[in-house]
Order: sequence, then structure tokens, then C-alpha cells
Amino acid sequence: MKELNDKEQREIKYPPNSAESINLKKGNYTFAKNTESDPLLKLESGAQFGPITLDYETYGNLNSKKDNAILICHALTGNAHVAGKVDANSEIGWWDPIIGPNRPLDTNKYFIICSNILGGCSGSTGPHSINPKTKKPYGMKFPTITIKDMVNAQKRLLEGFFNISHLKAVIGGSIGGMQALQWGVTYPKFMDGLSVIASASKLSPQAIAFNKIGRHAIMIDPKWNNGEYYDLPDDLDGLALARMVAHITYLSDEAMQIKFGRKHSNITEYFDFDEKFEVENYLEHQGYKFIKRFDANSYLYLSKAMDLFDISRDFPSLKEGLSQISANKTLIISFSSDWLFPAYHSKEVADILSDLKKDITYYELTSYHGHDSFLIEYDKINPLVSDFLNKI
Repeated sequence: MKELNDKEQREIKYPPNSAESINLKKGNYTFAKNTESDPLLKLESGAQFGPITLDYETYGNLNSKKDNAILICHALTGNAHVAGKVDANSEIGWWDPIIGPNRPLDTNKYFIICSNILGGCSGSTGPHSINPKTKKPYGMKFPTITIKDMVNAQKRLLEGFFNISHLKAVIGGSIGGMQALQWGVTYPKFMDGLSVIASASKLSPQAIAFNKIGRHAIMIDPKWNNGEYYDLPDDLDGLALARMVAHITYLSDEAMQIKFGRKHSNITEYFDFDEKFEVENYLEHQGYKFIKRFDANSYLYLSKAMDLFDISRDFPSLKEGLSQISANKTLIISFSSDWLFPAYHSKEVADILSDLKKDITYYELTSYHGHDSFLIEYDKINPLVSDFLNKI
């Protein structure tokens, strides 16, 4: 009997949504055109930047009161395609089991919005985009951006394009959780609910160290060419290596034992130096698949934005920063085997919010999947998200 893997089991339990079943719509919005009514976006660095295009997808229908919208914030290498299949050959959205009719983010009730973040490479303005002044890609002349800059850009999208001035909830995992937390602190009256999953108020030194290795791998690749590689034909091995390093941090020791153990791809060639363990094959597959869809310069800028994130930076203390949150309800979820965003980081935020008498619910879920748990453990996450939305 064939044993089903995690992905196959999820797809059986949560059949992929079709574009029609969730009313999937794609689009983009360009703003910050440097006019009196549409000024440039002021970045945290002090720079003024624009024009900016954000690629987005929506699911469900916005009601007449415009009070049923939920913003989903994606992770580091994610994009706006959070749910559904556009056609038979397309990828399933990265959080599809959570979104759709009769799922926690019920498209019969809610209007779901997800935009590719500022600095991304899936339709939104980033280092790969054409600089209108030079008619060439920005490359490393793109301005340094932060999580707060991404949130400010999202706010311009919501208000300027959708005419939405209030959200039912902001929900995100990993770097998306950082965005959600920033939303709650910077625009506390803008949402009823806030959900931060597998994230933290700031990165640990260990996570910053891994990001440094990834960026260094890209920048020492001769083909990176100081960020000016867009006209060159070769793939960047440095980006593949950065992705391999990142994938190690997304898993856990137990997950690697279960997925790979010490399985070898060809036992008859065991002593051939070029022969590989299955875990090596996995990392190479993930690394070289990744460079076909992601921009190396975007990886540099987005990982740096993660490093710079510290929700307490503009306040005397973390408690003072978190005191700004005024959402009716906050849901925080962490995972026991996540060593990239350890559970104690989430618990620290939850404990402070509890001390501040905020309506906070915190769960540390048991899972062996490591940081990837927020993209896998739907049976555990879905009831919590449903209960969270029902109680707002």
C-alpha cells in the first residue's frame, strides 16, 4: 500500500479550491506617483520612494459596508497567490486549506486580500523593477525597506484602491506575522482582530546569522555581478545555496529524521563522493527550483528587512510598543519544534499583552515540522482561526 505524504493527505482532506468557488480575482495597483493627491511613500530610512505597484489577489466578495475584509500577509518568499487554482495546471495557493467556502477564512462571509509585498518579485515593485529614471532595473540601487514600509504600502493599497478604512482582521505567518504585528502597533484602530503565527517581535541573533549566510552566498557568486545580473543568462548558484540554508532552518531534526533519515540515493555507489544522501538531494532540488521563480536581489532586501524588524524600536520598551495594540482580540500561535522562530518569542509577546489586559489567546502547538508547521498543520490551526474570527 502506498503511504501518502503530508501534501497528499492535505489535498484529500482539503480539496483544492477552484478560482470560481472562491471568486479569485487578480490585479495590481500603482500609487506614490509623486503628485499632490498621490505623494511618494516616505520610507523609514527617510527616503521618498515611488511609483510603487503592488500585485494582489482577492477571494470572496466585499460587502456594501466594506467591513468584512481580511488582510493576509505572506512569508519571505511567498506571494499574493494564497488560495485556489487559477487553472488545472496552476499551483495551489500556499494557504489554500484555510481559505474557501466553509473553511476558517470563509469566502462566503469574508473578503480576503493578499498582496505581494513591497520589495517582492511576484508583480510588486522590487529591485528587479524598472527604475523610471534610468530605464534599467533598480538592482542594488533599490532603497532599503522595512516591515513598516511594507505595511504602509499595504495601507495605501487598501485605502487608495479598495476604499477600505477598516479590516475585520490582519493575519500572517513568519515574516507575515511580523507585518501583522506591525499593523497592530502602527495602525491599532484599523482592525478588529490580529493573528500572529510562527513569528516574533524581532529576530533572534541565530536567525540573523542564517540570513547573513544566505545573503553572503548570493553576493560572493561572481554571476551576481553586484546585483546587475538581469541581462546575464546564467542562474545564480549563490541564491540556490541561500535557499538550501534557509530550508534547513524551516525543518526540525525530527522532521529530517522522518522525511530522510540516512537514506542514500544509490547504495551501490555509496563511496562515490558525488553520490548523495536523500537530504542532500532534497536541498539541491529546493535550491535550484527556487532560482527559477525568485529574484536574488529581492531575497537580499527582504531578508534584511526581517533582520531590521524590532517592534520595540520606536518605544522605550517592548511592553510600551505592544501597549499600542487595541484590536478586540489577538491570536498568537507558535510551534514546539520551530527553532527559527522559537515558541518563547511568541510567548513573550503573549505574556506582555496579557499583563496589559489585552484580549489575547496563545497556543503553542505540538508539531515535528519545525517552522514549516504553519504551512502544514491545518488540522490544528484551522479550528483556532475559526474560533478567533467567530469571537471578534
